[in-house]
Amino acid sequence: MPLVNFTNLDFDQIKTTLRDYLKANSNFTDYDFEGSNLSTILDVLAYNTYITSYNANMVANEVFLDSATLRENVVSLARNIGYVPKSKKSAKATISFFVDCSNIIPSPVSLTLKKGPVASTSGAFGNQSFVFSILEDITVPVFDGIASFNDIPIYEGILLTSNFTYNSRNPNQRFVLPNSGIDTNLISVKVKNNEQSTIEVKYNQQDSLFDIDKESEVYFLQEIEDERYELIFGDNVFGKALNDGNYIEVSYITTNGDSANGISQFSYSGKLTYVRNSTEYTVTSGISLLTTGLISSGGENIESVESIKKYAPRIYSSQNRAVTANDYETLIPSKIYPETESISVFGGEELIPPQYGKVFISIKPRSGDFLSNLVKENIKLKLKKYSVAGIVPEILDLKYLYIETDSKIYYNTNLAPNATYVSSIVQSNVNKYAESTELNNYGARFKYSKFLKIIDDSHESVTSNITKIQIRRDLRVSLNSFAEYSIGFGNEFHINDMNGYNIKSTSFKVSGISQDVYLSDIPNTNRITGSIFLFNVPNSSSTSSTILKRNVGTINYKSGIITLNPIIITSAKQKNGQPIIEISATPKSNDVIGLQDLYLQLDINKSNFEMVVDEISSGLDPSASNYIVSSSYTNGNLVRS
Repeated sequence: MPLVNFTNLDFDQIKTTLRDYLKANSNFTDYDFEGSNLSTILDVLAYNTYITSYNANMVANEVFLDSATLRENVVSLARNIGYVPKSKKSAKATISFFVDCSNIIPSPVSLTLKKGPVASTSGAFGNQSFVFSILEDITVPVFDGIASFNDIPIYEGILLTSNFTYNSRNPNQRFVLPNSGIDTNLISVKVKNNEQSTIEVKYNQQDSLFDIDKESEVYFLQEIEDERYELIFGDNVFGKALNDGNYIEVSYITTNGDSANGISQFSYSGKLTYVRNSTEYTVTSGISLLTTGLISSGGENIESVESIKKYAPRIYSSQNRAVTANDYETLIPSKIYPETESISVFGGEELIPPQYGKVFISIKPRSGDFLSNLVKENIKLKLKKYSVAGIVPEILDLKYLYIETDSKIYYNTNLAPNATYVSSIVQSNVNKYAESTELNNYGARFKYSKFLKIIDDSHESVTSNITKIQIRRDLRVSLNSFAEYSIGFGNEFHINDMNGYNIKSTSFKVSGISQDVYLSDIPNTNRITGSIFLFNVPNSSSTSSTILKRNVGTINYKSGIITLNPIIITSAKQKNGQPIIEISATPKSNDVIGLQDLYLQLDINKSNFEMVVDEISSGLDPSASNYIVSSSYTNGNLVRS
């Protein structure tokens, strides 16, 4: 009898194994396994074995977090280590409006905007219509016949309510919210002694057993099947237990997640009321148009299976404390600031000079480029619960390291309809790379060889490309202030010329000099350091210059750090309402890395793609006597335009 291979899961392999097994049996020596009905029986057996093996394999995969594929199983496994996946998040906006009450009879003393829907999108937005709600009633007084509702926060979605009555005689009672798409951050839970009671106690959501006792009025939340949520109350050990007959009122918003981001125009759809002489009146007239303070943002979809697999084990390993850099990188996106798109954390001991006792955090939010001071302080406040005493967290502003490319793309005219067509394909492929996760991250790496290949493989007509690389930082400056500046690129600089002008900048003005000035450098003989000077030029394409002031700063080509001595800058280029100086340099390596707090991006808008006819492959210049060549080492203009 042959040795059976039990690892074969393919249908044909299983059938072959079964056939070989029967052939080895003396009772089936003379049987025709292909032409007889026995072949059909073998097909059935192989098919049944295949299905059974497949199911067994799937079951085995689904019991491990890293191999599970079904969301319900992934959520269940994450629950075992105390991880609650992030829910959908409602987009938030602010609106203002006023109500003219001069013609309302009887005249109101105050108006109340009832909780629930208050605004809707003006027409379809992204082929969808959205409703925005408020969580609680808002009451404002009437002054001089006008009731003003200013900067009201509204949340995308429908406000719903679920009610439960606790029954101690039902040991299997569960408090399950019946809807999917709930924003768990906006859940409100209130408990009354009974349904008729007017006194209610608000219960707070808790995600751990720390800082709670038997009197804590808290509830726990867990995701169950079909992306729904279940509330779990205390047991008089961890959290206050419910009593028989307690009436539970749960208000929550079901949302569409990130689909509602970016809405700027709203129409009123709320309900206004007031009470006079014990009678409630509804106001439907005198309501002004809605004005938008903040456009809708912050909407997010439910946490993906891949994200749960990534963060659940890391949250468990951190044990709800922030000690290592990995702890911070896990806790902040998952528990403290879910709007985090990317994060970098490093200790102060890594800096030059070192700053012991500090941990530095840089965060790229999902919307916008920078965190407000309020958000920064809120993050640091929440971190106190997890961080080690004596370690001070510092949140840094996002620092972009931009890559700019200048490509001359050679192409065969016989294989392309025109240069514009090929150029559009090239730029489309480059745009995809620019938007990929290989870039747009801390610690990301721009791979020069891959970039060249993307261009070469864009179209069959492309024969080669010569691409120059520049790296750029935008130095934010304080106008009319005597200030010192330092800016790091995190990459070693290439020295094109010992005569200087390796560094380029946009124009700005300084106190005491009437002309527009630019920054550049002169290397020292050690080719490690150099000095920064100010100069001006007749125009941006000029190759001649006049040095106006020397030794205004230093440059370290090895570390990629430029330092400006105290200087008064009076005007500079504006970007997003902030005065900046664009500073660019040629990196020593064409592979560029975003180190520590540098967020790497490929700036397509500042890149150049020039199509050049390859006269050799096109048959226009077989001898190559007039072939146009291009260097990847030319320095170009002295300044940035």
